[in-house]
Amino acid sequence: MPAVTPIDKRRQGCYAILEAALPGQAPENIGVLLIDPAADRGWLRMRPRFDDLAAPEDAEVLEALEPHMVRCLAESGAEAYLQLLEDSLSNVLRVGERREVEVDAFTRVLDRLYSQHVAPLEVRPYVSHLPLYSLRAAAGGLGDEMPSEPEDWVRAPEGLRLGPDLFVAHVVGRSMEPRIPDGSLNLFRFHPVGSRQNKILLVQRFGAMDDTARYTVKKYTSVKAPQGEAFEGDAEWRHERIRLEPLNPEFEAWDVGPEDFAVVAEWLRVIE
Repeated sequence: MPAVTPIDKRRQGCYAILEAALPGQAPENIGVLLIDPAADRGWLRMRPRFDDLAAPEDAEVLEALEPHMVRCLAESGAEAYLQLLEDSLSNVLRVGERREVEVDAFTRVLDRLYSQHVAPLEVRPYVSHLPLYSLRAAAGGLGDEMPSEPEDWVRAPEGLRLGPDLFVAHVVGRSMEPRIPDGSLNLFRFHPVGSRQNKILLVQRFGAMDDTARYTVKKYTSVKAPQGEAFEGDAEWRHERIRLEPLNPEFEAWDVGPEDFAVVAEWLRVIE
């Protein structure tokens, strides 16, 4: 069963620093290229502006590099394009030596490398970034205990309306594949309202002995049955069966009672 925890499954990536060496100036780091060798995919982040570094005509050329390089990465593949840069770049634009890095989510690691080697990135909570929680910290909001501080702040996907009910977490395990890949970074919403039927939920199970069993992501289904008449003839309903289901047919579903679990959050989408 997938648990939401600090990521244990790390992948191996490699990165190179892009550098500008303009005439009469000391070389300066201007970007980071990060690649996933296993998937032959690349991520690039460069300075958004160069008017403080170069003359206007040179700044315009440098600012046009990022979209051009992103297209080349997609067309050529990350490994072939990085090799091309290593073989051809010199003088004004240079590429540094490859360095290995452990990766949980490539977008998150790219931002960290950019902040370390190029320029600090501004983190604006719930404006540009969302908190990364372990499941234990996320579930702390269910009781009197306040949730722990975020492990990190992760840049939010474009076009998403942010608020303090949103957070990100890793899902580890294969039981929700292919929709939720093992080791992926995912978006959740605390304390969902409305019907839970057929939603994918982050659930805390009571009575389980270890975190892997206590915190899980599953599809929720329930069957209800009437249990008598209430005021003005409206029937009262009871849960005849609540079932937590994996999406991967290799794994088994199980039945729970209302007292056996609490819903922490609703899964919304895979970020990476």
